[in-house]
Amino acid sequence: MNKNVLVVSSSLRSHSNSERLADEFVRGVQESGNYAEHISLRDKTIHFCKGCLTCQESQRCVIHDDADMIVQKMRTADVIVFATPIYYYEMSGQMKTLLDRANPLFFSNYSFRDIYLLAAAAEEDIHAIDGAIAGLRGWISCFPKAHLAGTILGNGVDAAGTIEGHSALQEAYEMGKAI
Repeated sequence: MNKNVLVVSSSLRSHSNSERLADEFVRGVQESGNYAEHISLRDKTIHFCKGCLTCQESQRCVIHDDADMIVQKMRTADVIVFATPIYYYEMSGQMKTLLDRANPLFFSNYSFRDIYLLAAAAEEDIHAIDGAIAGLRGWISCFPKAHLAGTILGNGVDAAGTIEGHSALQEAYEMGKAI
């Protein structure tokens, strides 16, 4: 059975290193015969969650911006992949805001089971991704049918494009192909 894979890139920088990881993951997914949609948050309007909790009854957010459309795509995806730059040892603010806005999924009949995290960091330390993993695991813990299926860190990359030739690109491709 072909899988529906949603890849969300949260970097605001064009041709970012984390987006390159997402591109390679998508290439692997498509080459394995599965469907992949890649959404970049770069040009999206996503407001902060108001904490009104109306969405837990209606399963739709009262804020009508791009997050609503993305969350609906998250609901029907079999696999969700988040790609983020690592800022101060944590996921980007755009990714965190989207996770907060995904609250309508909490009581819904969501399809996703496998969640992946792709990250790029200027820091060389392999633990630079740990804060982002912890944050994403906190979100995943609200969805008992889902789990963190894999992570990749492209470390030691700062300026856009410096990830070219990094082993993380091949790892992202292989991980996508294994879906």
